[in-house]
Amino acid sequence: MKIAVVGATGLVGNVMLKSLLERSFPFKEVYAVASEKSVGKKIHFNNTHLEVIGMKQAISLKPDIAIFSAGGETSKQWAPEFAKVGTLVIDNSSAWRMEENIKLVVPEVNAHVLSKDDKIIANPNCSTIQLVIALAPLHKKYTIRRVVVSTYQSVTGSGVKAVEQLRNERAGIQGKMAYPHQIDLNCIPHGGNFEDNGYTTEETKLVNETRKILGDQSINVTATVVRIPVFGGHSEAVNVEFENDFDLNEVKKILSEFPGITIQDDPKNNVYPMPKDAHGKDDVFVGRIRRDFSQPNSLNFWVVSDNLRKGAATNAIQIAEYLVKEKLVLNS
Repeated sequence: MKIAVVGATGLVGNVMLKSLLERSFPFKEVYAVASEKSVGKKIHFNNTHLEVIGMKQAISLKPDIAIFSAGGETSKQWAPEFAKVGTLVIDNSSAWRMEENIKLVVPEVNAHVLSKDDKIIANPNCSTIQLVIALAPLHKKYTIRRVVVSTYQSVTGSGVKAVEQLRNERAGIQGKMAYPHQIDLNCIPHGGNFEDNGYTTEETKLVNETRKILGDQSINVTATVVRIPVFGGHSEAVNVEFENDFDLNEVKKILSEFPGITIQDDPKNNVYPMPKDAHGKDDVFVGRIRRDFSQPNSLNFWVVSDNLRKGAATNAIQIAEYLVKEKLVLNS
């Protein structure tokens, strides 16, 4: 198969290339695609170097799958152009996620919605992916009424400029600012852009994407997004209210048996998920699992995952793997 990674020079694009190798994806050729200013650059890949090519050249090569991580505007402009030549697009931006006719997919949760008719498939927001992985098996068993989630998100979710800001601040260097405030030794309750209702675009994504992936618009979701000075991954404090009561041991068993989840829940020995331990891994880590005694049928837990891997690159590659396995892509 011919695979194009669009946005190959970015943080997520780089991890996508690594993931293709790590997961032994059945590619024949891989094209590194980026904006015109990056054309001609060399990217190390599979003991060789890929020369970065532009969009038009990539389209002319008619890849079987194009995996995008190049921003919403780029995706809106170019994803349909790839689709016109028969390329199946998996897009990591927010451009297509809430389009009614576009599937929004976390393979462990809802890969079954995919079909041969899909030309563009949306990869969810990084914080949504780890959340729905934990929610999906519990919703199936107990039926979720309401979710309250507060995120503690890595600077890597804001791109290279944010990583550089944190590194500069720790080194005492005055540099370009990705955030409106210092991020080192600080927490910023601001992810995305503020909307008229007081919520941010990142918070709204969590609400809308969770409902769409779980296939249930009746679930009430509210979110607060916070940026924190870490590199390793996103963390989330989650409170869930169910229609039905639950047994705590059964909850832990359900979560431990769900694909992609690793339980780290031994507080007596200080075992719980942390971003430094999730860094570089593909699983979603769940811990601090406990009953909420303030209201009936309610549960608290803590979820951590590497936002560049399962929260972006790995999830996109897993979608591609499913398409190949189920013969939903042309050359599979």
